[in-house]
Amino acid sequence: MDIANEITASFVVFLVALPLCIGVSVASGAPAELGIISGVIGGLVVGMARGSTLQVSGPAAGLATLVAEAVLEFGLATLGVIVLASGVLQIGLGLIRLGRMFQAISIAVVQGMLAGIGLPLMFSQAYPLADAKAIGAPFENMLGIPGLIANTLADPQKAIAAGLGIGTVVLSFLWKKMPPPVKKMPAALVAVAGGMAVASLPGVEINTLQVGNLLASVNIPGPTQFAALANGAVLTTVLTFTIIASAESLFTAAAVDRMHTGERTRYNSELIAQGAGNAVAGFLGALPITAVVARSSANVQAGAKTRLSRTLHGLWLLAFALLLPNVLALIPISVLAGVLVHSGWKLFAPEEFPKMWRQDRGEFAVMTITTVVIVATALLEGVLVGLAAGIILAALRMSQTSVTTSVEGDTAKMVMAGNATFLRLPKLIDALEEVASAGMPRIRLDLTGVTHWDHACRNQVDEFVAQHRGTGEVRVELLRPNTPNAPMPPAGPGMSKPDEGPGHLPGPTAEWFYLDPTPMDDLMDQMDPMDDYRSPARMR
Repeated sequence: MDIANEITASFVVFLVALPLCIGVSVASGAPAELGIISGVIGGLVVGMARGSTLQVSGPAAGLATLVAEAVLEFGLATLGVIVLASGVLQIGLGLIRLGRMFQAISIAVVQGMLAGIGLPLMFSQAYPLADAKAIGAPFENMLGIPGLIANTLADPQKAIAAGLGIGTVVLSFLWKKMPPPVKKMPAALVAVAGGMAVASLPGVEINTLQVGNLLASVNIPGPTQFAALANGAVLTTVLTFTIIASAESLFTAAAVDRMHTGERTRYNSELIAQGAGNAVAGFLGALPITAVVARSSANVQAGAKTRLSRTLHGLWLLAFALLLPNVLALIPISVLAGVLVHSGWKLFAPEEFPKMWRQDRGEFAVMTITTVVIVATALLEGVLVGLAAGIILAALRMSQTSVTTSVEGDTAKMVMAGNATFLRLPKLIDALEEVASAGMPRIRLDLTGVTHWDHACRNQVDEFVAQHRGTGEVRVELLRPNTPNAPMPPAGPGMSKPDEGPGHLPGPTAEWFYLDPTPMDDLMDQMDPMDDYRSPARMR
């Protein structure tokens, strides 16, 4: 192990993490020092645990809106209990080995979730970007933008703050185009340094970060806070935190694994590590922790190979906050808001919508529904609706069924192929009614193209055959799907029970429709007695 390289990488991650920890905390409606504490825990607790080698954890922009809502509704003191309970639940999920379950979530739901988080985050941070206070709900924040612009232009100090915030956003987008030696420095850190320089100029009176004592900000929950877990709304928030934090961490792990060729993530172990970090963060009254793509990619790009770099970055955060707290007090709030507006845009990722439209319009619909419902209601509701939409889409696609009907001479034919499930039952019933209403003396049902059919469709066909054979007026010829152990239909009046050989294919005495147009009597005369009359090759 190259220790010097690991130390260098850890310092790069620290430079990326510092403004993000503070910015996420401020966006969450919590003191800045709580974000730093969570960043320290993400390094020293999660960083040392086994699971993922190179991904880095800490307070994430993806949870900022949710945390802000929880703080507003239940208070900062209860936040610690919520985070602690979420961490314990994550540990439980990891112990019962459900870590990989989160990989089964549709990518359209995940992208819709991230977009639904990013869009409100951008609009909520547009207000502190101009030294103003956000109105509240996402739609209210969106509708209030024209008024915010008017107020900002009317106040020179707010205009200066907005200029710094907008400059931060622009810098964040353009920084990748800088020459290689320059762009190694994180754009957020450059923006923070420039903002601090402007804020210190004479005559500039913009809002700067208020940082208290790091140790004094620790707020261990007491019995009163733990009693809040009896509240259904609090438990719902715990569940939401658990699902979103776990999904974001494990999806990040999958993304980080694609960035390097080293040791792969152990998903259950990583979920336990994230749970341990959140349990400690909750015990100290800090913010929830997830794996974060920005810090993780910086760690990989800096050449880290082991867990040492992500662990040390937590140590640098702790040392900086304890030894240089006065430096933090010079950071303009608008610059931190600009960093988060850029993060919100990356979460929103508008280019993914047309890309998804071109690739798969069904998945595009799921992605859009998830985003819209999250923005209109809340995160958990949007994710649940998105999951339901994804399941419905998958069910519909698994039930792709082709049903055609025709009349040939004295025979009404129905040919069915594909996956026949209860979702396609109306289509099947319509086709059966159509061949029955044709008034022909013979009905042929060819189901050999059906690859799967459930009980509902099978029962519908069997009932149709039994009903029409029972009248004695119509000859019903049926060829069922060639599936092992498929149950045979009941014999009609005067018919012998069909043979049930391998695959339960029809015997010579059964009233079945064979694709070979040769009449059954002639076909039996031509067959060698030693042939297996149930061979599929002889039935075509």
